[in-house]
Amino acid sequence: MQQKTRCNWAGNDLLYCDYHDNEWGVPLHDDQMLFEFLILEGAQAGLSWITILHKRENYRKAFDNFDPNIIVNYTQEKVEELLQNEGIIRNKLKINSAIKNAKAFLEVQKEYGSFDKYIWSFTKGKTIKNSWKSLSEVPAFTDEATAMSKSLKKRGFKFVGPTICYAFMQATGMVNDHTTDCFRHDEV
Repeated sequence: MQQKTRCNWAGNDLLYCDYHDNEWGVPLHDDQMLFEFLILEGAQAGLSWITILHKRENYRKAFDNFDPNIIVNYTQEKVEELLQNEGIIRNKLKINSAIKNAKAFLEVQKEYGSFDKYIWSFTKGKTIKNSWKSLSEVPAFTDEATAMSKSLKKRGFKFVGPTICYAFMQATGMVNDHTTDCFRHDEV
């Protein structure tokens, strides 16, 4: 059996390979999943994605399956509970940002009809397909990610710098950054 060629960042971790093969770079238009990725990408700040990926199920349980309608009503007592949860990154700023982001997310939904419509406007509703030969060519952020970051910050979102926004764009298929030798490059 021939081994598939993947982007080299996927390594050999089974969870990472599954994420690479089935999620990363696939165009995502479900508001709740977009919210999940926004929160998880913010939680990743200063850490590796594999760390967050291994804690993802814990995050889903701890954050009510990333339902912004529930998260927006989190109390200080809930924040304290989350700070004791060893299954997630116990950073008060990141936890509080999830609550602020839920509020801003719901406001965007109200204004645009969906978060999807708003967030995909930064790529004109289409996936930007890149043709990077190696990981070293992939930028940390782009003009689109910078514009997204500025807009999100203006709306009250936290942990949404240009690099986080670009990682979000990659994860949700707004950009296809699978390297050209990767079997997923032409599939997504």
